[in-house]
Amino acid sequence: MAKTIGIIAGSLRKESFSKKIGKVLLGMAPSGFTFKMVSLEDLPIYNQDFDDLDKVPESYIIFRKTIKDLDGFIFITPEYNRSVPAVLKNALDIASRPYGENVWGGKAAAIFSNSPGNLSGFGANHHLRQSLVFLNVYAMQQPEVYLANVTTYFDAEGKLLDSKIESFLQQAVDDYIAWFTKLDGTSA
Repeated sequence: MAKTIGIIAGSLRKESFSKKIGKVLLGMAPSGFTFKMVSLEDLPIYNQDFDDLDKVPESYIIFRKTIKDLDGFIFITPEYNRSVPAVLKNALDIASRPYGENVWGGKAAAIFSNSPGNLSGFGANHHLRQSLVFLNVYAMQQPEVYLANVTTYFDAEGKLLDSKIESFLQQAVDDYIAWFTKLDGTSA
C-alpha cells in the first residue's frame, strides 16, 4: 500500500512561494508514495473551549483526521519575524489537541524553509523543529533545507526556473524518503 506524505505549506497567500515549492514537490513522489497538499486555509485560531465545550468546528475535525491518516510530512515554511507563520503554529496546535490526542506524533517529517532574503528562513526552520520535538515528530536532521532568495525561483506561471534548485529539492525529497523508510521499517 502506498504511503501518503502531507505537503504542508505554512502560508495562506495565493502566490505563496511555499505553496509553489509544494507544487513542485508533488511531482517528486517516488513509487510507493503519494504526496498530498494539505490546506490550512479554513482553520479558525485554536481555542481550547472548542474541545472543552464540545463545540469543535467541522474544519478541525476534518483537519485532525487528515493529519492522523497521513504517514509523514514535509513542512514548507516561510519566516515571519524570525519564526513560523501563525497559520502553521495554529495547525500544529489544532492537531495536537485535545491534550493527549496528538495526531502528529510518531511520524517522520522534513522541514524546507524559504525566504526572499539570504537567511532562507533559518529562524522559522529551527522554531518549527522545537515544536515538532514536543509533538514527537521525527524531523530529518540532514540535509537541512534552507531556500534563500526564493523570489528568483519561479516564472510568472509558477514554473521553477533553475534546474540546480530542482535537483537540490529532488535530492532533499529522496533523502526524506530514505529517512521515512528507515523510521517506518519499510523499503522504498
